[in-house]
Amino acid sequence: MEIRLWLFSVFLFMGTAISWVESKYLVYNTSQGIVPDKLNVHLVAHTHDDVGWLKTVDQYYVGSNNSIQGACVRNVLDSLIPALLADKNRKFIYVEMAFFQRWWRDQSEAMQQIVKQLVSSGQLEFINGGMCMHDEAVTHYIDMIDQTTLGHQFIKKEFGVTPRIGWQIDPFGHSAVQAYLLGTEVGFDSLFFGRIDYQDRAKRKNEKSLEVVWQGSDSLGSSAQIFAGAFPENYEPPPGGFYFEVNDPSPIVQDDMNLFDYNVPDRVNDFVAAAISQANITRTNHIMWTMGTDFKYQYAETWFREMDKLIHYVNMDGRVNALYSTPSIYTDAKHATNESWPAKTDDFFPYADRANAYWTGYFTSRPALKRYVRMMSGYYLAARQLEFLSGRSNTGPNTDSLADALAIAQHHDAVAGTEKQHVANDYAKRLSIGYSEAEKLVASSLACLAESTSHNGCQSPATKFQQCPLLNISYCPASEINQSHGKNLVVVVYNSLGWKRDDVIQIPVINDEVTVHDSEGREIESQLLPLADVYVALRNSYVQAYMGKPPMDTPKYWLAFTVSVPPFGFSTYTISGSKSAGAYSTKSSTYTFQTRDQSTIEVGQGNLKLTFLADESKKANYINSRSSVEDLVEQSFSFYTGYNGTGNDKDPQNAGAYIFRPNGTFIIKPEKQIPLIVMRGPIVEEVHQQINQWIYQITRLYKGKEHVEVEFIVGPVPIDDGIGKEVATQITTTMATNKTFYTDSNGRDFIKRIRDYRNDWNLQVNQPAAGNYYPINLGIYTKDDKKEFSVLVDRPLGASSLVDGQVELMLHRRLLLDDSRGVAEALNETVCVLDQCKGLIIQGKYYFRIDPLGEGAKWRRSFGQEIYSPLLLAFAEEDGDNWSNSHVTTFSATGSSFSLPDNVALITLQELDDGKVLLRLAHLYQIGEDKDLSVMTSVELKKLFHGKKIHKVAEMSLSANQQRTEMEKKRLVWKAEGLERQEAVARGGPVDPAELVVELAPMEIRTFVIDFDHTSHHVFDV
Repeated sequence: MEIRLWLFSVFLFMGTAISWVESKYLVYNTSQGIVPDKLNVHLVAHTHDDVGWLKTVDQYYVGSNNSIQGACVRNVLDSLIPALLADKNRKFIYVEMAFFQRWWRDQSEAMQQIVKQLVSSGQLEFINGGMCMHDEAVTHYIDMIDQTTLGHQFIKKEFGVTPRIGWQIDPFGHSAVQAYLLGTEVGFDSLFFGRIDYQDRAKRKNEKSLEVVWQGSDSLGSSAQIFAGAFPENYEPPPGGFYFEVNDPSPIVQDDMNLFDYNVPDRVNDFVAAAISQANITRTNHIMWTMGTDFKYQYAETWFREMDKLIHYVNMDGRVNALYSTPSIYTDAKHATNESWPAKTDDFFPYADRANAYWTGYFTSRPALKRYVRMMSGYYLAARQLEFLSGRSNTGPNTDSLADALAIAQHHDAVAGTEKQHVANDYAKRLSIGYSEAEKLVASSLACLAESTSHNGCQSPATKFQQCPLLNISYCPASEINQSHGKNLVVVVYNSLGWKRDDVIQIPVINDEVTVHDSEGREIESQLLPLADVYVALRNSYVQAYMGKPPMDTPKYWLAFTVSVPPFGFSTYTISGSKSAGAYSTKSSTYTFQTRDQSTIEVGQGNLKLTFLADESKKANYINSRSSVEDLVEQSFSFYTGYNGTGNDKDPQNAGAYIFRPNGTFIIKPEKQIPLIVMRGPIVEEVHQQINQWIYQITRLYKGKEHVEVEFIVGPVPIDDGIGKEVATQITTTMATNKTFYTDSNGRDFIKRIRDYRNDWNLQVNQPAAGNYYPINLGIYTKDDKKEFSVLVDRPLGASSLVDGQVELMLHRRLLLDDSRGVAEALNETVCVLDQCKGLIIQGKYYFRIDPLGEGAKWRRSFGQEIYSPLLLAFAEEDGDNWSNSHVTTFSATGSSFSLPDNVALITLQELDDGKVLLRLAHLYQIGEDKDLSVMTSVELKKLFHGKKIHKVAEMSLSANQQRTEMEKKRLVWKAEGLERQEAVARGGPVDPAELVVELAPMEIRTFVIDFDHTSHHVFDV
């Protein structure tokens, strides 16, 4: 080796000397391709540009607020183009379309043509291609699809290309849904990522199993496999000093013999050593180097100049082969080896980067933002439906602004809750702006449909609907009118689901003598519930915070009544002052029970009943007379104290926005003898409990429903003792669940979890709580040999089953220390009103139910859809009783008799810019999940689009950027160890253009672009 290096040095000296004599300009040979019999080092030039984190997305783009972080994405892209033009062999990948779209719109036509040529030649390649690199733990699958589609549509429109590689290099753990749905189903041939558990990574390095064939769905089997690779360390250059930003400390390749510090042999040796080290943990003779990291290539030439030299001199040396590459080239090279790869199932959660550092806190961090994102997601789905039903306008209000805001909010430092506070504020502001625009669209669309008595379209509807985005804190000015003055309140209730819904809605009202009439003018049963003091305080404080002024009046009651709404349609209800004695809503009967009482309290009027003991108010006997299910259920609260590692040199890890690291668990007990308040009535029965000064809980049972709704108000979490806290609730049964529970993957598949266990390695347990927490978007369930216990949630959060028979949900986090993962800020959210700041209060709901074994999926799937897509309420005032004379009071886009099958959801109905319509249908069940509904099903498009003539239906990839048949033809098929003998899973067949029936297999999502006969009327038959 010493002789070879000496000869190499002499050769370089002679070559350089000759070059110096003949010319001062040395042309580096960067043209090398793959060499079959050598170790090929694929240099992938990239920048990882967070769509908001320490700075807002716009600050990152323009390069402002550099006192926080010196980063400017515009500089990256501006300097990239001349660097690529300088050498046709140079290559670069770009990922985040939120930034690239901003930059693209700023460019001249001449520059755009140059960029298009670079894309066409393969020098610039779009990888992943969504608006952001979305999170994988706390994002809903519909949001993941939407933001990816938005980016892919932009790329297709401007460049005519389709990304083929997934690049999730920074999210903090990786989901099964990402692998099969946002990987295989969008046409990706491979998926690369950076973060997996440190114990898992060590084992995979040893076994050469960092690269696998990942089968993320049992239901879709081998048809949804993807080649997936975890990087050896992270998404940065390998060890050895290969960072080449202007101010980076790594040694450059100094190859000018006329200057001091000539180091070509050293740099070549460094390169070869790092390459061989990585090759020793990788299968085949191909390795990838990720040449870049966060916001690098501010001056792109500094990187490319050094990579040019490395390629030139390393290939002259000849021990390994270096080349400019992309993940696409790397993937094709791996596939060409015909290697068999280890198989991977399930997911890569939870993630720890070292002992006592589980990234499971962010599953709950910023719970208010998480709820806001989820609310806007369901609203966006409904708004797009209404935009389609009434006709998209290019000049009037539309859903585009909300689409952009929601897309950016899926970023792995946005909804994840791991950004700085001012950045979280920016995400919320964008959502609010987007909502305001979509709110106008929804109001005008509903008015258009309600006023439509012909098929001539909708011009300028006269009805002015209002909506109430702050209804969760009992603030709804539209409903708080004084009906004693003769005005009627009209409530139009829209249902964005594909089946009829019978549900209870509650709105705040001022008067107690009111009646409710349905769409046919019939008086219906209703109930008044007194507004609890805790609501009044919440309302007054947060309305002042949001609106800048306190509310004018305080409503006295919640008005509750049952609504019945057709699929993809609305029903109308009228609330008026009572005109005759006794003809008004039933006031709830209120009972107060002291905790020293020995009495029992039974609530529930239907099949489900809860029986509380006044002196054991946390416990209730759960009895469902229909299913014969009975159990003792205990609801409790606790908090974890955040670990303070300050000054601990051996173990300094703090709890923070990312990291859940408890330093003890403390049960929260009532601070004094607080009474149990029970409200009874014909619609709903409630049990109110003041757990302590900062936790309030309401347990509800609705007439005709067989689940329990629990509303919680938590905060401000006290920090007077100087200790951060993480608040959790526990729901405990007597079930023997044997350490096993199931959590959803992005609201889609449920995955089996076993406490203190991992499928892929022997887990060394160092954090028994944090290491067993998982993200949930839909819910969590557990079971024994007789029963299933399910809990569903209204937002993403962290959950576990740390004790058999128990489910634990983390509801709120308030911490005082940073956890040293880059955000450099404590997770201490406050709300300031009139210069007085206090900790954030969280209001939310979860729902639970116990079913006989094998029967819980029906509720989880159907009610889970209702949580994601709540009924949309629009309000208008009416003088007199003439609404039904001038308005349509009930409407369904599918006609009076059609509804979707119970196992199918319509997750996208959107009119595109070209007038065509994007449709996605999703099967809601996994294979084997339900004996009746985990089967092939079908949807008749002619009935779904009642009243419209379909001209053409084209099935597309999930992101709608290529025909499904073309995607399937191009798909790479990989060999997987242990999965060779799998039976093929049936999927829905082609759509007959005459019959127009779509088949859906369990867990299948099918995407179509539909071209309607434009001579048919746009507004649906009402």
